[in-house]
Amino acid sequence: MSGAAPLWTVLLVPVLLFAFGYGAAAGTAALRARAAGTAPEAGLTAPARESARLLVQRRRTVPGADTLLWRLGGAILPVAAVLAALVIPLGPTAISDLSVGVVWFNAMEVLAWCAVWMLGWGANSVWGLAGGYRFLVQGLSYELPHMFALTCAALAAGSLRVGDIVAAQQEQVWFAVLMPVAFAVYLLSALAMTFWGPFGTPVGRDLVGGAAAELSGVDRLVFRAGRYMLLAVAAAMAVPLFLGGGAGPLLPGWLWSLVKTAVVLGFLVWLGHRLPAVRTDRFTEVAWVVLVPLTLVQALVVSVYVLVR
Repeated sequence: MSGAAPLWTVLLVPVLLFAFGYGAAAGTAALRARAAGTAPEAGLTAPARESARLLVQRRRTVPGADTLLWRLGGAILPVAAVLAALVIPLGPTAISDLSVGVVWFNAMEVLAWCAVWMLGWGANSVWGLAGGYRFLVQGLSYELPHMFALTCAALAAGSLRVGDIVAAQQEQVWFAVLMPVAFAVYLLSALAMTFWGPFGTPVGRDLVGGAAAELSGVDRLVFRAGRYMLLAVAAAMAVPLFLGGGAGPLLPGWLWSLVKTAVVLGFLVWLGHRLPAVRTDRFTEVAWVVLVPLTLVQALVVSVYVLVR
């Protein structure tokens, strides 16, 4: 899996992320409609209607705001999602099969930190600033367990190249079976990374607007699109890391990758809708006291397995 994919396939990355992101938004709207007692089918077109509304909405201006940081913060999210997706294999190889693909993916996640912080700081708003600080605290809480979960997959494969991790699972069992704790922590940290569901306090689940409080019009649309795309890329990365990549019977590898991504994404959307909001300080305590030791023990078990094998 060391060959390079054709350059034209780079165009597929934003298209696929947009499609999966729209699916996540539609699924979320359908779940909310069902909870409200209305027809879930109406939620399928809700993202399109909301996008049309935001496109014609006037962009808000805030006195004293750092316009460059404020506007740029929202625009960085979809860029970070696309860049993170470049190392995810779709079929035989990734767009950019880097030797440090796992590190690259994690670095693009950190870029999302910068985006939300810039958004909250640049708005010159107390709600935006509070939301930005909340996301920094949340990021410091989930990042270590998340990194250890990624490390477990790389350790079992003996490589940081995502393609090598997929190849290692073809010779063994899927890493979701071999390291279930790392897989569960990865999914949990994916929710925190995308400030989704129970971890939505940085963008206003229990605070008026959060980091995105002052966004309106096309700026809010780009930010929301980036958030859904980031959730989609987190779900897509779970496939090569823990679910065997494109391995599967009958169907071609690229189609299996898409099917598995859709299943993981649907699970994350459903989970985010079902779980209650989590206070940032409580999550910090659980992350440092529970998740970090669990992932360290998981890494130790994987290390012993690799040595014995």
